[in-house]
Amino acid sequence: MKTVFQILLAIVIVGFVYVIYDQISTPIRFENEVKAKRSQVIERIKDIRAAQRAYKSKYQKFTADFDTLANFILNETLEMERKLVDEDDSVAMAQLKKSGKKNVEKFQIAVIDTIFSPKKLTKEDVYNLRYIPGTDNKAQFILEAGIITTESKVVIPVVECRAPYTLFLDTITYRQEIVNLIDDEVNNFNRYPGIKFGSMEAGNNEAGNWED
Repeated sequence: MKTVFQILLAIVIVGFVYVIYDQISTPIRFENEVKAKRSQVIERIKDIRAAQRAYKSKYQKFTADFDTLANFILNETLEMERKLVDEDDSVAMAQLKKSGKKNVEKFQIAVIDTIFSPKKLTKEDVYNLRYIPGTDNKAQFILEAGIITTESKVVIPVVECRAPYTLFLDTITYRQEIVNLIDDEVNNFNRYPGIKFGSMEAGNNEAGNWED
């Protein structure tokens, strides 16, 4: 009987120790997961922002369609400018002036070869821009674009791209932790509960909320 009691007591102690350990380690594991996944999402959403800014530079608007954005990146070019001669080279500048030419040359460069530099994206990378990292290509960034009229009656294009925490964090393992995180972001810090750039309500130069 004494042996049975000792075994039961040992089981209770082990269970108690496990509960304490889990209570201590869960917040740490959750914080590490948030940091790792946020980093991945931010890296990709920055590429989306770079593509949107380039698209706007050519078409004076943003796009809400990832297929359109991918086609732009893979198949289109941007017009760039470069100086023909060094402006500190007085001889070359004199010759250029004599020829009647301006010290500017325009040229075309493939979108994909310039906007992500020095990083290189493959065709597959471009098509996968729409997917939130860590979701096995099942969850997509929420992308919106349009135009608004400011208080000074200026019409401007706007864009917003976002990834809510509920789409890229483990809502099963860390259900309560995510509930608490969202509540904290929304009610205590008045921030979007996730990663985003831009705004459909105001022109903010496509600012990212991770840059606050």
